[in-house]
Amino acid sequence: MPKMKTRRGAAKRFTKTGSGKFKRRRQGLRHILTKKNAKRKSRLGQSTTVDSANIGQVKRMLPYA
Repeated sequence: MPKMKTRRGAAKRFTKTGSGKFKRRRQGLRHILTKKNAKRKSRLGQSTTVDSANIGQVKRMLPYA
């Protein structure tokens, strides 16, 4: 049986935490930043966990994480 392949794009975007959850970056901090206030940009700079609805998809993309 061959090894399962990891989705390399997902491997660059998600990391597994010690508790087994997946950490991700927030969207919306690349461009059009002038209309966003400082509090919002600060919050967007912090990482967060993947939502429970999407954990199955991430686990499938990262079989060895």
